Amino acid sequence: MLVGVPKEIKNHEYRVGLTPPSVRELTSRGHEVIVQQGAGEQIGLSDEQYVAAGASIVGTAKEIFSRADMIVKVKEPQPVECAMLREGQVLYTYLHLAPDPEQTAALVKSGAVCIAYETITGPGGGLPLLAPMSEVAGRMSIQAGAAHLEKSKGGMGLLLGGVPGVAPGHVVIIGAGVVGTNALQMAVGAGARVTVLDKNVDRLRQLDLVFGNRISTLYSNAHAIEEAVLDADLVIGGVLVPGAAAPKLVTRDMISRMKKGAVVVDVAIDQGGCFETSHATTHADPTFVVDGVIHYCVANMPGAVARTSTFALNNATIGHAVALATKGWRQALSDDAHLRNGLNVCQGKVTYEAVAKDLNYDYVPAESLLG
Repeated sequence: MLVGVPKEIKNHEYRVGLTPPSVRELTSRGHEVIVQQGAGEQIGLSDEQYVAAGASIVGTAKEIFSRADMIVKVKEPQPVECAMLREGQVLYTYLHLAPDPEQTAALVKSGAVCIAYETITGPGGGLPLLAPMSEVAGRMSIQAGAAHLEKSKGGMGLLLGGVPGVAPGHVVIIGAGVVGTNALQMAVGAGARVTVLDKNVDRLRQLDLVFGNRISTLYSNAHAIEEAVLDADLVIGGVLVPGAAAPKLVTRDMISRMKKGAVVVDVAIDQGGCFETSHATTHADPTFVVDGVIHYCVANMPGAVARTSTFALNNATIGHAVALATKGWRQALSDDAHLRNGLNVCQGKVTYEAVAKDLNYDYVPAESLLG
């Protein structure tokens, strides 16, 4: 199979779909890989390294899209990229379709076979291709929040960990999944006072066993969220409903009653965000203010640490990339139910139920298109 790797064009996105070691995994199995010139340059992956791994370098994204049987990316295709997709071509990348009707319509129109990293499941449960970026984003959320609590960034002028004789800041983390757990580790390490909320009591028990009295755990309901948010200096939103739009757990009214100069970091913004006041921002312009509360809602947070993120992502994605290239998409999806869960749009049909429900498309089970 001919696999193409275009350069990412989203604002401040420096990650790349395949690293040179991943290219070698494909070329050593007889596949051909073409990489757009300079695709990995910003994170220290030179064209020469790609050539040494067996890839060919081409000048433009247009050539990548016109020639490749499968496109491997990181972020969702931008409108100009959607327009270059063709019927039957495989797109393997993050999509986050539920809050993005324009992208969904473009992918449906393209007739391409669109496989989303974020809905591929794992044998042990969970979302193994989403997990590494959730780990990065969870850890970054505390860095970003702590920085924007500084007065020069518009915050209340609070040091998250405090100092002897001065109380630390209060961090509230909504969601105890991968994002929440990694945020929790960083917040505890910084010396903050931490409250974590989740509906999964077993998960709260696990965190209590690990962190003990260094954290407080609360069962997540509207009352508990409101009380915690109103006392918080920094709120991290890490809620995920796989493939579906994130629920709006923090209302506009709650935001209006928070401390002035407090910070909220909405890590769920890729799925529409879990704060009612959220809208997506970029690394170039990462924050906005609502009722005196700073909102950090960057939709590709791991792009800021692009080298770490690229290698972590490739560790998770390359196995399925090899299967798709070696078997073809129909056979690979037929053989692996977990990979099949990643099929979101196929030949003009929406094949992921939560996306179809949220965006009012007819749902067509993936199995019906694999014959």
